[in-house]
Amino acid sequence: MQNECKQNVFEWRVLGRVLIKALVLFAMVNLLMAVIGPLPAVERLSAYNWIFPGRERFPFGEDPAAAYNFSLYSLDAMFASHRLAAGDKAADEYRVIVIGDSSTWGTLLKPEETLAGQLDLAGLQVKDARNVRFYNLGYPTLSLFKDLMVIERAMAYQPDLILWLVTLDSFPTEKQLVSPIVANHAAEAQSLIEKYGLRLNGSGDELEAPGFCQRTLIGQRRALADLARLQLYGVMWAATGIDQVYPVDYPPAQRDLEDDESFHDRQPPVLQPESLALDVLSAGMQAAGEVPVLLVNEPILISDGKNSDVRYNFYYPRWAYDQYRQLLADEAVMNGWHYVDVWNAIPEGEFTNSAIHRTPVGEKMLVDAIIEALNASIDIAEQVSELSR
Repeated sequence: MQNECKQNVFEWRVLGRVLIKALVLFAMVNLLMAVIGPLPAVERLSAYNWIFPGRERFPFGEDPAAAYNFSLYSLDAMFASHRLAAGDKAADEYRVIVIGDSSTWGTLLKPEETLAGQLDLAGLQVKDARNVRFYNLGYPTLSLFKDLMVIERAMAYQPDLILWLVTLDSFPTEKQLVSPIVANHAAEAQSLIEKYGLRLNGSGDELEAPGFCQRTLIGQRRALADLARLQLYGVMWAATGIDQVYPVDYPPAQRDLEDDESFHDRQPPVLQPESLALDVLSAGMQAAGEVPVLLVNEPILISDGKNSDVRYNFYYPRWAYDQYRQLLADEAVMNGWHYVDVWNAIPEGEFTNSAIHRTPVGEKMLVDAIIEALNASIDIAEQVSELSR
């Protein structure tokens, strides 16, 4: 009996030492993760472009069970899951990246129906016979600063041309830092603000750096779980090609409008240039370096319903949008940017659930307008020549 008791005491002591060592090891891992921050290295690991085909667009969604997709806010993980990261650029490829908001990403559109998808399927070549390939790097938030962050990352993939689609609601200064992608990369955002001398308040709540506890393994367990989930959804993405929910019925974009001339907190008669993030747009052009950028003021729904003499649509009163178009055109001329304004290129009936979301037919109209603009731009045409189908 005495020997048995001694044996039990010994076993409990061994178990206690094992538990203590495990707790110490767990604490050390948490401490190292908080200090060194290895999560970005983990985020760059991906089963996409290896086990599964790369995604046609960045992960985004709110119903992962039906869309095999969901929103996560790590640019490293988003790029790693994209087909752009599949491997080295082919010698016969002329690479075009397409930047923008939810209309570029393609809300309610299948990957092949989006702007980048239709352009990629057009079979275009440049004058030296390289094949033009288009990559959809749009993301569903309205923020030029978010676009700047994407352009900065995308330059590592050797683009030959950038298509940058913008709309007025991406320009208000107060909207630049509220995108979840921006907030999730606070240090990177601060660095970009300083690098380009932007007129943005990088010390605000939007860019609050994560605290010590948030940087630990426990604090980042949700982000790690999301990374794992993204890989698991690759199985169904590979099998179906589905990456969002496609409802048969949806609320159409508003046609009858309020008798309201306000644009956010701005009132007529003057849209002040300093209230718009024109400096962020300029920073994006600088980030592109020697790579040409075609800046596109994207199409909007022009309503003919109630109060359409006051507002073009839900987003834009006429006075603000008209002045924005002039400001953007003047900025493009002053800086020598390649710019095309196709704001009214698509009829009212070719918009879906928003004044900026287009039908596949509307997207085809935009494809034709962009090909025409590329061929008409002298500097770009020196590289592209006549785009041939």
